[in-house]
Amino acid sequence: MAVWPLERLSRRQQVAIAAALAIVAGALVAPQVYGETTDDDGTVAVIEVSGIITSNTAQELETELRDARHNDSVNAVVLDVNSGGGSPGSSERMYMAVERTAQEMPVIAAVDTIGASGAYYTMLPADEIYVTPTAEVGSVGVIGPAPQPTGPNEGASAPDKGSFHPDDHRAQTETIKRAFLESVMEQRGDEIELSRTEVAHAQTYPGVEAVENGYADEIGTVDDAIADTAEEAGLGSYEVEIRESERQQNLPFAFGASDGGDRTAVESGDSTVHPYRPLLVTPDLWNALFVGDWTAMTDDEGVPSVEVNGTGTDDGGDGS
Repeated sequence: MAVWPLERLSRRQQVAIAAALAIVAGALVAPQVYGETTDDDGTVAVIEVSGIITSNTAQELETELRDARHNDSVNAVVLDVNSGGGSPGSSERMYMAVERTAQEMPVIAAVDTIGASGAYYTMLPADEIYVTPTAEVGSVGVIGPAPQPTGPNEGASAPDKGSFHPDDHRAQTETIKRAFLESVMEQRGDEIELSRTEVAHAQTYPGVEAVENGYADEIGTVDDAIADTAEEAGLGSYEVEIRESERQQNLPFAFGASDGGDRTAVESGDSTVHPYRPLLVTPDLWNALFVGDWTAMTDDEGVPSVEVNGTGTDDGGDGS
């Protein structure tokens, strides 16, 4: 290939080369635009939901979705989900933010790796849920600290301030779990092929199976979700605006495993019992920063919780 010194080129040739370089440089820095024309009709905002769900995660998603609703140039939203869940209160806030946004524009959630527990709760109001074939989705369950009955606290300054009853924690866990379950049945009851009791067993499903049983709608990627939300919004050409979430520290997370019956045993940190499944974490356990105790939650029919030890065997005997 011949290389000609710039001074040996004509003025017209120099101008042509400069123009070509400017076009290439512009293409490298221009926003990504999809479609057939050069003038985009609007924007699809891609918002990440990743890592452990905390109050900061909820605030970030609320802010991003509020901005999308108030920005006239944003016509559709794709939730890029990769999370195993976290705080139930924060997950509920995110659920409501997604629901509010889906009332104003197309919203599709896309799961590449995992969208379970609180993350699944979050994306329930989306118009559709896309998953890759091996993504894990679902896990409609809740965990709390193992009930440890104690007497009144000697330092208590008010009646029963230091008292504790296991039923209080069981009731709290059951209330949160039932709220989660009701939201699932309300949003996807027409699609889900499983019974209410089966849903309450907190199972996760690979993408292919999730589409079959109604936990998800289609096999697809984030790019597929982008194209389909744009079509739903009536965009012939469009800009894609990626809004990445702040990277979070990898914290120990709570996993659960079936004890062979209707109850679900759980631990904090790495589980040695399989199959494991992420679960929502009650405020008491969240505030305790995953102390590592095994617990068991009630089933959908209200079977009492039992404690189990670190090997996953039943310490509660008959569960009473």
